[in-house]
Amino acid sequence: MSPATVGLVLTAATAHALWNIASKYKREDTYLFVWAYTCASALLGVPIGVALMLNGEQVLDWRLLVGCAVSATLHIVYSLILQAGYARAELGVVYSVARGTGPMLTMLFAVLLLGERLTAVAIFGALLIVAGILVVVGNLFRHPSNPPLPGVLWGAATGATIASYTLWDSYSVTSWHLAPLNYYAGTLLLQTLILTPLALLRRQRIPAVLRADAGPILIVAILSPLAYILVLTAMQSAPVALVAPLRESSIVIGSFLAYWLFHEGHLARRVTGAVIVLIGIVAISL
Repeated sequence: MSPATVGLVLTAATAHALWNIASKYKREDTYLFVWAYTCASALLGVPIGVALMLNGEQVLDWRLLVGCAVSATLHIVYSLILQAGYARAELGVVYSVARGTGPMLTMLFAVLLLGERLTAVAIFGALLIVAGILVVVGNLFRHPSNPPLPGVLWGAATGATIASYTLWDSYSVTSWHLAPLNYYAGTLLLQTLILTPLALLRRQRIPAVLRADAGPILIVAILSPLAYILVLTAMQSAPVALVAPLRESSIVIGSFLAYWLFHEGHLARRVTGAVIVLIGIVAISL
């Protein structure tokens, strides 16, 4: 992997951690929050995608339509589960578990669906991820008023959606050779179209959401597409097995920020666990 590609992925990891921190500050309706930042992202990204398409970078064909439709569905499920988890559990737990189980489940799906073989190093990496997650969460049954177990479950559910869209998007940009900007712009457009009908049924609550969550909406709207476009671009010049683990370095950043901004505590243990998870992800990629 070239230094430029490494730089792209590390920038994406930082942006990813920052937008997740912003989304934790969400105070109003979860569905409308996801709808609002998706619309804002689409307003920023779709004109760029259309301009590039008119310039001949991407042809509008069935592959682009199918790829975007599947990706949009998977990203909507991911966004709603993630926000539900953040509303019910600590960010440091949900984020670390999600970013750890995502690559592990990606590996499992590749074995079951694509016929790839597990190596001893990959199995060792999976065990490290599990061990690292246990270090992050500590005693699953401590603090009856705020137990970490719900965060583990929400994080695992989020990780499953991460694995799903990672495999699909990687296939779309590598096997179908879809241009990342056009592909992601189309995905954002379809997400907006899918989410809008139900959002309109809750239109009386939209003003309150925009007033209370304007800052987080704008941050997520800008940094989330930026992070993912950088990753999709990196996937064009490096294998997903190398890009994915480097991208997950965001879990260490997230652990620091959760401690600093939300006073979640246990910094040393959580950073240690995050590093163990990251080493496990690297082992899987090998």
